[in-house]
Amino acid sequence: MPTQPHRIILQALEHAARSRGVELSIFRVSGPEEIITSIDAAEASSVEALNFLATPLFAVPGSQNNRIVLDRVAAVRLPAILQFPEDAEAGALAGYGPRITDLYRQRARITVQVLRGAKPTDIPVQQPDRFELVINLKAAKAIGVEVPATLVARADKLIDERT
Repeated sequence: MPTQPHRIILQALEHAARSRGVELSIFRVSGPEEIITSIDAAEASSVEALNFLATPLFAVPGSQNNRIVLDRVAAVRLPAILQFPEDAEAGALAGYGPRITDLYRQRARITVQVLRGAKPTDIPVQQPDRFELVINLKAAKAIGVEVPATLVARADKLIDERT
């Protein structure tokens, strides 16, 4: 069962998809053992792309779980976007979100404040202030996907043959 934040995100995605005439299919993954079967189920249902939502299961770029995702989507030739720019640098078609290193720096600053005596309840909640779109053109070429020029123009970083 999805948590309340995930329920809100899913509702927003469903609304955005409907407003654009796009059919949204949801394939849930509860643990690493379900990653491949969920990707295969998505591929069998003829989806055109995958969007992996921000969850603890996929929260560490370069992790074993993310490696399973990247290897499988490459094998079935499905474009995939994950939650961090580093994911595109690791082989996903795209990554969009804050840099994981920026999140760790933010956590370190909060930890220092607490160690210096600040009450955690007095520390304001801070959202990331920079989001990056990284597009991996090498991955796109490998799976036979053409990335629209308008999207390429909006990217903060492109990974291509020279990168």
